[in-house]
Amino acid sequence: MFDTMTVTKAAGALIGSLLFLLLMNWAASGIFHVGPAGHGAEGEEHAQAYTIPVEDAGGAADEAADEGPDFATVLASADAAKGEKVFGKCKACHKLDGSDGTGPHLNGVIGRPVASVAGFNYSEGMVAHGGDWTPEALQEFLTNPKSVVKGTKMAFAGLPKIEDRANLIAYLESQK
Repeated sequence: MFDTMTVTKAAGALIGSLLFLLLMNWAASGIFHVGPAGHGAEGEEHAQAYTIPVEDAGGAADEAADEGPDFATVLASADAAKGEKVFGKCKACHKLDGSDGTGPHLNGVIGRPVASVAGFNYSEGMVAHGGDWTPEALQEFLTNPKSVVKGTKMAFAGLPKIEDRANLIAYLESQK
């Protein structure tokens, strides 16, 4: 049905078409520039054809409404069972049986002084942080650990949802 000459012609037609498209793309990009204009330096404001003035509609009030409920309200309705599921993200480094893993054990962490597990090698940033692990301190720390304690060894990015943080703290409170 197919002989080698037919396959050679088909391959030549395909390769020739791709070469034609490549050359036309190269020629077109030389004529028509698509993308950021090369007229301004990085970060410079570009000239606009027109602007639309917008009145300030009180954005500060909208930002306060977008923040949602405060932590105390969310913690009061927190579910420890859901917090156990969230703790699955912590299990890689932390244990609840009194033994240390990559991170210190977390049973009894609520109310415990920061960096106080005997025998665990804390980072200098964590030792310098001081204070106690109150629910509010844990909530702040679990939002973004590296921004709260500079120099912490904890590589966890944090829990962005306030409900997850509250549920996790409720679960940790139940683990004495």
